[in-house]
Amino acid sequence: MLSKAATMLLGLINENPLNAYEITKKLQIMNVKWWYNIADSTVYTTIRNLEKKELISGTVEKVGNMPDRTVYSITEKGKTELLNSLKKSILQFDYDMNVFSIAAFFIEVFPVEERRKLLRKRLDILKKYLNGIERQIKEMETSNIPKITIANVQRIQDIVIAEISGTQKLFDVIV
Repeated sequence: MLSKAATMLLGLINENPLNAYEITKKLQIMNVKWWYNIADSTVYTTIRNLEKKELISGTVEKVGNMPDRTVYSITEKGKTELLNSLKKSILQFDYDMNVFSIAAFFIEVFPVEERRKLLRKRLDILKKYLNGIERQIKEMETSNIPKITIANVQRIQDIVIAEISGTQKLFDVIV
């Protein structure tokens, strides 16, 4: 599976070819720094790594009197890797919410029915996870477990409930 930064950059480049500067500007416009702080240096390093792995290819362009710039396009190998990474990110639950948040930004790369299928599966996974947590809390409440431990598991329960709600909202807007 791709790193979060690689998934984010491939998703952006998949939408349309961009140069590194345009990518950093697009990340600023998307307010990504408020939920996933990706430094400009990470953008440039990730681009080099993606190009080395042949997931993107760069074309040097000359625009007026400006210095040459390299515009990156996603390769077929990159598109396949992006789709696989997005699917894995959607179909797993990770307490690092950024993994799913990044996938959600680019879910429109899939046809509508596949989006619905993936989100339905995610909802099923989350509900099973929630059921397991609820059973665990009931068991903990009947034993001699410290209240702080129970409260921490309940906090995890709240996170899963929020993920279910957010995933349901995405599912509901897919037409």
